[in-house]
Order: sequence, then structure tokens, then C-alpha cells
Amino acid sequence: MRRDRLTLGMMIGIPTLQLMLFGFAINPDVRNLPAAVADMADTAGSRALAQDMLATGVIRQVAPARTPQDIDALLDRGRIKIGVIIPHDYERRRLDGREAVQVVVDGSDTSVQATARQLAAMPLDGGSGLKTASISVLPLYNPERRSAVNIVPSLIGVILTMTMVMFTAMAIVRERERGNLELLITTPVSSAELMIGKVLPYVGVGLVQTSVVLLLGMTVFDVPVRGSLIDVYGAAMLLIVANLSLGLMVSTRAQTQFQAMQMAFFLFLPSILLSGFMFPFDGMPVAAQWIAEVLPLTHFVRLIRGVMLRGADLWALWPDALALIAFTAVMMTLAIARFRKRLD
Repeated sequence: MRRDRLTLGMMIGIPTLQLMLFGFAINPDVRNLPAAVADMADTAGSRALAQDMLATGVIRQVAPARTPQDIDALLDRGRIKIGVIIPHDYERRRLDGREAVQVVVDGSDTSVQATARQLAAMPLDGGSGLKTASISVLPLYNPERRSAVNIVPSLIGVILTMTMVMFTAMAIVRERERGNLELLITTPVSSAELMIGKVLPYVGVGLVQTSVVLLLGMTVFDVPVRGSLIDVYGAAMLLIVANLSLGLMVSTRAQTQFQAMQMAFFLFLPSILLSGFMFPFDGMPVAAQWIAEVLPLTHFVRLIRGVMLRGADLWALWPDALALIAFTAVMMTLAIARFRKRLD
């Protein structure tokens, strides 16, 4: 073990990574949720109330909105997690003790729903010192707050990340250990063709796994698919090729299949913890969010929840789709370059 530097590094690196992730990055207390405020009253009291809500630190305004339709559009595209709607007759409603403000929540993330209810329960009076404004919470996309609706779509990404990276991480290493790599080198197949050939069969495997999870999710857990199935499989395809290219990159660095498995697990752990699958993304420190943005699973979780639960299409979620395409291009280029260098 002392001579195997990678194994020794994993012995120290994995517990250190777990400690740092759970100690610093994982935070169930969600703060600074992206939000938009549609203040249709536009009075001194309504503006003061909006400022009070922003001052709590629970939400931060990231996009302008004037009407409830603007709020709905921003929620559908995933631009915001919470929308605050202050009606035209806000002042009269507040004085009458009626519902004065509505907080609309992206219910595809159950942790956001809990945070929105905490915000609605805060004593906010808009600086008037008089009667507290009555705030109601309207959860969209998952009003029953069923955890399966939130978890099952993301499980597609978790399963694909676990299997696709592992399969291709051992692909080149297995050929080397069996002595087949020398035979491949003597053929007229180029490095790029060999890499693509290693990836293509697993694309079909990934699509089968996606179909199995979708079928079980809809029949057993009654998980809705509000968007197009074409967009669902399109998002899955983007994640599949991204993970396969990452696995190939790992395969060009590992010397044995055991090392490839270790490296794949080392990458899998932060993907699970930082992607927003298990813990709220907005509750993590900024540095952890930067790391998460590099991981393919983070972007897939946003895509699949947007398509399946909010009914959005891939064009509306283009930043995350583009991030997966860019990740695939970079990883595949590096993997081909490293493999060619090894052949030389």
C-alpha cells in the first residue's frame, strides 16, 4: 500500500473530502434563495414590506417582475425559487386582516417549501408598526410535498453517474490488463475512433436505465412527467455522454481497474452531495457552489426537474444544457489527447 501512491492518497483523501463536505458545504438552512417580487400595489407600505422580506436574508431578488404571469414564467424557466406577489389592494387587505401577500414556491424542491413557510411566518409589517401582513404560501409542481416527486427524477442522474463513469473508467484499463490494447494499437483505428467506440455501447445502456427508472417512477411512485418525453431523454442523453467522457478521462489516468474504481468513487461522492440531489444547493457556501457547477449531475438535476416537474423544455433551460455539452467536449478532448500521448 505504501508503494501505491493512489491508494494511499485515497485513504487520506476520501475521509478528508467527506469531512470537508459535511462540515462546510452541507447546510440544511437554506438562505439567499433566488426570488422575484411583483409589487403591483407600488405604495410606500408595499415597498417597505418587500424590503423587509429581502432583509431577512432568506431570499434575494435576481430578476424583475411586474405581474403574476412574470413570476410564473421565471419559475417555469428555473430562474427563481420563490415569487412574491403583492396585489393592487395590498393596503386595504392588510388593514382588513385578509390575505395580503402570496408567496409562490417552486415545490419541486421540498426544502424550498419549508423555507418559504418560515418566511411567511415571520412578523413582517412593512415598517408600519401596525398590523402584520398576512402571507400565504402557494407551492407549485408538488403541492402534496411528496418526497418521491422530488427524488425520483434526480435518481435518474444519480444512477447514470454511478454506472456510466464506472463502466468507462475501467474500459481502457481493462483492455490493457487483458493485453488487448496492443492489438488495438496495431489496427488502423485512430484514438478518437477508439474512444467513441468505447462510449457508444454504453449510451444504449444508459437509455435503458433511464427508461427503467422512468417506468417505475410513474407506475410505482406516481411521479408526473409534465414535459415532453423527448426532452426527458434529451436531458438524459446529455448526462450520459458527459459521464462517459469523464469516465474515459479517468481511464486514461488509472493503471489498474481497482484504481479506476477508486477514482470514480472519489468523483461520485461530491456529485451526490453538492448537486442539489440530497441537500439544498442554495444552502451551500459560494465556494462549494462553484465546485458543484463543474459537476454534470448538478446541471442534470436542474434539467430533469424542470422538464418532468415544471413542464419546461430544454430550450428554456439552455444554460444547463450548454454546460453539459461544454463539459463533454472538454473531457473527450482531454481523454483523446492523453490516450494518444500514451500510445506515443
